[in-house]
Amino acid sequence: MGWLLLFAAGCSEIIFALSLKYNEGFSKLWPSVVTCVSGAGSFGLLMWSLKTLPLGTAYAVWTGMGAVGVAIIGIFLFKESSDWIRLTSIMMIVIGIAGLKLTHVD
Repeated sequence: MGWLLLFAAGCSEIIFALSLKYNEGFSKLWPSVVTCVSGAGSFGLLMWSLKTLPLGTAYAVWTGMGAVGVAIIGIFLFKESSDWIRLTSIMMIVIGIAGLKLTHVD
């Protein structure tokens, strides 16, 4: 259950980060509402996942999911760079997240 909560927290973190792009310094109502709700949801789900997961693992996976998700969406949505160094760096983060999951013993 902890991993499912952590996955949901990571997805909420991606929404949170993307909504920052659109709220323009909290001057647009609905993007600002999305920012606040997704940010609170992300933190809440992370805290809930910490009941069963180690802090270091959960936090690293949560931030890694956010970073990878936003970087990949940025490539497609905002036409950010997709050169081999960037893609390799994203892949290393994914490998690190997978390694943390594989080394966690329930």
